[in-house]
Amino acid sequence: MGKKNDNKDKDIKPDTGLKAFEERIGYRFSDPALLTRAFTHSSYANEQRDAAFPDYERLEFLGDAVLEVVASDFLFHRFPDLKEGELTKKRASMVCEAALSHCAREIGVGEHLLLGHGEEASGGREREAILADVMEAVAGAIYLDGGFERSRDFILRFILENREQLQLFYDAKTILQETVQGRKLPALTYRIVGEKGPEHRRIFTCEVLIGQEKMGEGEGTSKKIAEQKAAYQAILKLNEKKDSVPCT
Repeated sequence: MGKKNDNKDKDIKPDTGLKAFEERIGYRFSDPALLTRAFTHSSYANEQRDAAFPDYERLEFLGDAVLEVVASDFLFHRFPDLKEGELTKKRASMVCEAALSHCAREIGVGEHLLLGHGEEASGGREREAILADVMEAVAGAIYLDGGFERSRDFILRFILENREQLQLFYDAKTILQETVQGRKLPALTYRIVGEKGPEHRRIFTCEVLIGQEKMGEGEGTSKKIAEQKAAYQAILKLNEKKDSVPCT
């Protein structure tokens, strides 16, 4: 049974375009306004004439709590021999901003965001922090609409049970280095090829090369995240090429 909804949501006009998202995640909202709210950034809410137009921040707060409980239960039962410190570290890596934003991209969260004009112009639709926040907000919205079990199902399916791909993404640089060495490929090089945005919101673009061949490119709010994304793309490309002639 779902929880009592905020009264604010009754005045939100549901976004009919979100039906495709509902199909993607396999959950149909009884109150579609909740899902619209989960995609509403504060910059968009602030531009509306109605000062009480709600953004996703309260839903994010709720979803974060549900995610922590579900992730803790998942890891507790999946890894019975791990000690508390190791479980805490593993949970942090699985629900960190980079991991959640990666999951968000996998299910097309960015295309449904409601952003203010300034946030849209500055690349907010691809910003890791926003995408991660919305993943938590969606979990919170499902919790309010359908209860804990339905929210748990969403988290398991699209975040935690996707752990192999997440681990590949999270450890991409290490895995790529090991792959290059194992296949005796040419030297691996990362280079930052672009920066954009204001000082407090810099976006870095990184390329990764194996020998002289560009194998991946990534953008991020730090050089480390950009390198990680580039490495992840390179791993995918190498996996596609593993039965062909190695790059030189």
